[in-house]
Amino acid sequence: QVRLVESGGGLVQAGGSLSLSCVASGSIFRIISMGWYRQAPGKHRELVADINAGGAINYADSVKGRFTISRDNANNAVYLQMNSLNPDDTGIFYCNSRAYSTVRDWGDYWGQGTQVTVSS
Repeated sequence: QVRLVESGGGLVQAGGSLSLSCVASGSIFRIISMGWYRQAPGKHRELVADINAGGAINYADSVKGRFTISRDNANNAVYLQMNSLNPDDTGIFYCNSRAYSTVRDWGDYWGQGTQVTVSS
């Protein structure tokens, strides 16, 4: 099993910044990708940004130019720097990793989630 532990988040005023961190541990053979998803109140969980082992990055259109995802492959960590936050960014942010736990067994793993609240 792969375990994801998130940190960061909190309450910030509109226009402010926050950063999130996530570290993967446990039975990791190879990580394919890591990323962040957001679930706003009453809405489905949606992709915010992800990055694969080769460094290819995807961003949701709503965060392009404001959020930056980065990854530390050596430490199985992923980070999300969030700038120019607005109230629509409010939600629970979940770390995600698609990883092989053995040479042939892979899965999607999730962190426990961290709350981000942006006040207007």
